[in-house]
Amino acid sequence: MRRDKPTTIVCRLFALAPLVALLSACNRAVLDPAGDIALQQRDIIYISTALMLLIIVPVMALIVVFAWRYRAGNKDATYDPKFDHSTSLELVIWSAPLLIIICLGALTWWSTHLLDPFRPVNRIAAGKPVDPRVRPLTVQVVSLDWKWLFLYPEQGIATVNELALPVDRPVRFDLTSTNMMNTFYAPTLAGMIYTMPGMRSTLHAVLNRPGQFDGMSANYSGAGFSDMHFKLYGVDARGFDAWVARVKASGPALDTNRFLALEKPSEKVPALYFSSIDATLFDRIYRRCVRPGTPCMSGMHGGHPAGATPEGALFKPGEAKRGGESVTPAPGAQGSPAPHSHQER
Repeated sequence: MRRDKPTTIVCRLFALAPLVALLSACNRAVLDPAGDIALQQRDIIYISTALMLLIIVPVMALIVVFAWRYRAGNKDATYDPKFDHSTSLELVIWSAPLLIIICLGALTWWSTHLLDPFRPVNRIAAGKPVDPRVRPLTVQVVSLDWKWLFLYPEQGIATVNELALPVDRPVRFDLTSTNMMNTFYAPTLAGMIYTMPGMRSTLHAVLNRPGQFDGMSANYSGAGFSDMHFKLYGVDARGFDAWVARVKASGPALDTNRFLALEKPSEKVPALYFSSIDATLFDRIYRRCVRPGTPCMSGMHGGHPAGATPEGALFKPGEAKRGGESVTPAPGAQGSPAPHSHQER
């Protein structure tokens, strides 16, 4: 049986390096972020990889050294079949991994709290804190089958599969889903965040440079999952205003009926624009009562105020469980209650 020399094995490992580099370029957006949150996440990847390589590289090198030194043909190597313990060797073997695990644990704890998606960003970039006079842009995100709906409540517009953000302005995303769990992921902007029916998630982020980037769903959700992508555009403040004006002039209003048509499963949907939106639409999507006559659920975000009693049907006595006023009124109905009012709940 032919045995390869250690030098041959090392050469083969180096020959695989270009292939590894090629594979790493498949998702280069992760390592070339355009947003400060994604940049900090990339740095954590680098630090974690370096810490793990402190063990991996010496172990790989020692495999080659020991295989060469204690090969059968080396008569100068010491052979001790009765060896069973070395205190100094045990200290090296266990202390180094333990220290690295402690460092990784501290890094994970720190980054988990610092980059909590529910936590508003406190800086635009390193050494550039957020201007307290600047209000974060609010974008409401809805994952449908199989497309992304973006609502801009302050601007009164909506888009499908196209997201535009002003550079260097904090953004707050409120996210939910209509049918099944998905994952909102713009790798150059921030990390992944789940969207689920009847639940509202939050993500804070900021985009630091202009450009065109890709976003996607990172959670399998059925037949059209592969094409559930969207375009992310980073523009300056003037460019964002121009984009909003263009959307306002290029599409119909997004009312209840149009949303119900949009909600139907479809694949490979091009960018769509809506010049105006129903101000209560996202809240009704989140509470699963868009269709007229559908009772609204209380939702699964946050909770009830301290001392408050839930008012769902399970907590009502007797006949009070029948019917109820927590429904979406038919289009054009008069006297419909406010979305968060006591009557509507």
